[in-house]
Amino acid sequence: MLKALVAAALVALVAADSIPDFVAPGNCARVANQENFDLRRYAGRWYQVKIIDNPYQPYTRCIHSNYDYSDSDYGFRVTTAGLTPSNEYRRLQGKIYPTTDFPKAHMLIDFPTAFAAPYEVIETDYDSYACVYSCIDTDKYKSEFGFVFSRTPQNAGSAIDRCASVFRRNGVDFSSFNVVPHSSECSYRG
Repeated sequence: MLKALVAAALVALVAADSIPDFVAPGNCARVANQENFDLRRYAGRWYQVKIIDNPYQPYTRCIHSNYDYSDSDYGFRVTTAGLTPSNEYRRLQGKIYPTTDFPKAHMLIDFPTAFAAPYEVIETDYDSYACVYSCIDTDKYKSEFGFVFSRTPQNAGSAIDRCASVFRRNGVDFSSFNVVPHSSECSYRG
């Protein structure tokens, strides 16, 4: 049901006068999800170090997220923040949680300013990297996003290298990922 609603929204966007930049011809990759995914171990602070640009995130630099696991909600309360192109610190809050329709590593993003979308943890070691895929498609178009997360904003090269291999192996074009700058101007609050 949810996938049908989201697909209908995607079709409506494509049928509008102009196609948004994040909608492209093609279909989503059918990625393998992390087996035996442990929600509690995934909790904590993650830094986005390389992404497929996402218009639902208002920031372009210093992007970090805190995943607060809740047994009662069976998922995460997530706060994601960073700096906008105009150097303004912005923060969004929402939820990411598993559903009964998929394995635990295939969750749902539920933020007030974005379409509900899948959040698929393809691979993680919980301590240094996580490779996450989010894609919705119709029979002709897709809205595809990918994220390389690191537990630290510095020395993220090993996370990027590992996820590059993981995404390529799963049929995701890693050349469409862009580096998220993390510099001394970053302030990792909230």
